[in-house]
Amino acid sequence: MKSAIEAIQQLGTSNSGCGILNGRIALHDQLEQAVSRLKQVPHTLLFLNAWMAMKGFFESFCHLAVHIPSFEHQRETVVLMDLENHGCITSAVMDASGGHISGQIFSRSPQVRYVPYRHNDPASLAKQLRKHVGPGDRIIVVSDAVFSMEGDIMPLPQIIEAMRPYNHPVLLVDEAHSSGALGNGGGIFPHFGITPAALEAEGIHPVIMSTFSKFAGSAGAAISCFSRSMRDLLLAARPHAGTISIPPATTAAALTSVQLVLQHPEWTTELQKNAGYMRRRLKRAGFDVCGATQVVPVLLPDGCSPKTFARQLLHQHGFWVSPVWYAAKPRLRLVVNRLHSQKDIKELVTAMAATRKSLSGAVEAVE
Repeated sequence: MKSAIEAIQQLGTSNSGCGILNGRIALHDQLEQAVSRLKQVPHTLLFLNAWMAMKGFFESFCHLAVHIPSFEHQRETVVLMDLENHGCITSAVMDASGGHISGQIFSRSPQVRYVPYRHNDPASLAKQLRKHVGPGDRIIVVSDAVFSMEGDIMPLPQIIEAMRPYNHPVLLVDEAHSSGALGNGGGIFPHFGITPAALEAEGIHPVIMSTFSKFAGSAGAAISCFSRSMRDLLLAARPHAGTISIPPATTAAALTSVQLVLQHPEWTTELQKNAGYMRRRLKRAGFDVCGATQVVPVLLPDGCSPKTFARQLLHQHGFWVSPVWYAAKPRLRLVVNRLHSQKDIKELVTAMAATRKSLSGAVEAVE
């Protein structure tokens, strides 16, 4: 909060322009450098949000015929994506493969094909790679690191193994829910003991998207990579070049948060201990819990409206949770932080059990 206020006092509320013209400030450089340290890669570029970051990446990489070492513009780009990926990924990939990107028209670039694989299923990915990748195709495998509606973790080592037989594939990972939460704060790569540099040296090129709305208490997103040419290519992407840069206060808040995560790797352990405790308490109370992270989806019984459940939990017990309709399985999405006490968690689970009992009685009465 203090850094955001100071940024407004010194720099105002807006940069009044896009980053490649007049909208770049020193705070942007500092935030990009901090994210690069956190993600252990040399180059980072900021975007206003995750939707624009993903769209900018796919628009530029797939359709602007600019030379990047090891990423020659060849016959086709094949994008393989987990079926449960976040909507920003799906939207960007569908746009890139839909034939209506201006870069595709002007550069006469090759086609883009997208191929889904079963959720967190490396065998399905390997099968789709064998079936759909031809000689000269460029390959992008894209996945959430932690899935926002299931709370589970991408099987990174097995996904990498499935990619190894292919020539210079790109692995694009959305770390919205893993940054600051896994791997001493660094995300999914240190969680599995894998360094992006080792993967790059092997010929599999990691690209990491970070967002600042979850772990950093701010807003905005960033794409991090090893190739300076790729970063420069992203500079010209319309979602970066065609809109205003991240405002000073938002940038300052994100920078302070990233610096704190770098200084306190132990916070991740505390967070996951809380998540484990909440999961155990919920299961002991008979709730159907998904995943394995600080994102804790709770599936509700048939006939129980998540909105009704959440409203009653708030108004009668003072706890706010997110009601979600997702994949025909309505749920509540709980998100733990490291400051929640065991007392907080016990009281929440007790209130949820009371709400469930009250609502199940109401359903039985109606029936």
